Amino acid sequence: RRCAGSAGPERGSRGGIAMDLFGDLRRMNKRQLYYQVLNFAMIVSSALMIWKGLIVVTGSESPIVVVLSGSMEPAFHRGDLLFLTNFHDDPIRAGEIVVFKVEGRDIPIVHRVIKVHEKGNGNIKFLTKGDNNEVDDRGLYKEGQNWLEKKDVVGRARGFLPYVGMVTIIMNDYPKFKYALLAVMGAYVLLKRES
Repeated sequence: RRCAGSAGPERGSRGGIAMDLFGDLRRMNKRQLYYQVLNFAMIVSSALMIWKGLIVVTGSESPIVVVLSGSMEPAFHRGDLLFLTNFHDDPIRAGEIVVFKVEGRDIPIVHRVIKVHEKGNGNIKFLTKGDNNEVDDRGLYKEGQNWLEKKDVVGRARGFLPYVGMVTIIMNDYPKFKYALLAVMGAYVLLKRES
């Protein structure tokens, strides 16, 4: 006989947990399994819809980015989460922090605008620099490029949350951790039962 307070069999080892997960999957009937798969698909599609909605609202192709280096310290630190907007009507001003893409580089760069050059026809070019860097960013631009243009801007920093993006950095630095976390989250969603 079991007491009302007993916890049942222990799940101390990794193998025991994995066997329990597969056992739970086997005990589900097909209808329950399909229901859980649809729940998982709904969560993924909802996240994608929220992301696309943020893109429309902010005007930025990447409305949320993580600072990956210390080049903007002390303003932003590695792992800070930045919220961006990119409204094309807003003029770019010196002192503003922008996220820009450079041809030949996959990862956008977060730096401050230090000089703005406006031509008579309204065309604007500007120069950037990391607050923690000794020199401007001309060495980062593509060969022969001395200025950035509005088309290079992914967004402008409007707010941030300190160190929240460290999870992203850890997942990029340790891919096995990323896949393990995704597997655990997927298993949780699939095996979670409605009460």
